[in-house]
Amino acid sequence: MRPLTIFRHIGCEGPGYLADVLERQDIPYRIIRVDQNQPVPDSIEDTAGLVFMGGPMSVNDPLPWIEQELALIRMAQDRGLPLLGHCLGGQLISRALGGTISSNPVKEIGWHPVHSAGTPAAADWLRNIHGEPCLFHWHGETFSIPQGAELILENDNCAHQAFTLGNTLALQCHVEMTAPMVNEWAALYEDELQDVTATVQSAAQMTTALNARISAAQQVADRLYQRWLEPVLDQL
Repeated sequence: MRPLTIFRHIGCEGPGYLADVLERQDIPYRIIRVDQNQPVPDSIEDTAGLVFMGGPMSVNDPLPWIEQELALIRMAQDRGLPLLGHCLGGQLISRALGGTISSNPVKEIGWHPVHSAGTPAAADWLRNIHGEPCLFHWHGETFSIPQGAELILENDNCAHQAFTLGNTLALQCHVEMTAPMVNEWAALYEDELQDVTATVQSAAQMTTALNARISAAQQVADRLYQRWLEPVLDQL
């Protein structure tokens, strides 16, 4: 089987829990470390799907690798290749498919609930996910929903939390989190946590009862990842 290709844009935002899910199922993957200047491939011929992780930069920044990744996303969408994006990665997918990236009305940082958008796609992708699961967030921008895509997750802080289009899943929230990642981000990005609001938590708030929060969030991640992996597993 060809490997999944995972694009990392900063060292602290790797595949996290997604790597655990893939390794449990013996699904091969490779990581393109854009933060270490590893080149972005110009072809999708040798991969089973593309995964884009987060990062502190904006999709609107004039970085050369952004255009290269946007081109790959368009190739993959045209071919029906599975696409998965987390936060910045979700914004890359939106932009590549004709959407726009703009400032969200508020910064959303920490643990906040999300809920189903009530669309047909939400009924499909959120099978066995009930109520308002509390997921991790860290963003100040948001994506629009590209033409033909369907919103599946939303909340009061950010209207567009996830959309799907065929084998594509774009997330604004971070379902890939592990407890060490939350602790690391709280330390690395502590300057963003000085002004605590209803939508921005302090480091102490986001690390309280962390293991229980991670456990609950990973149950949601398991269901989303498994649904996304269906066409990949068909190749095994």
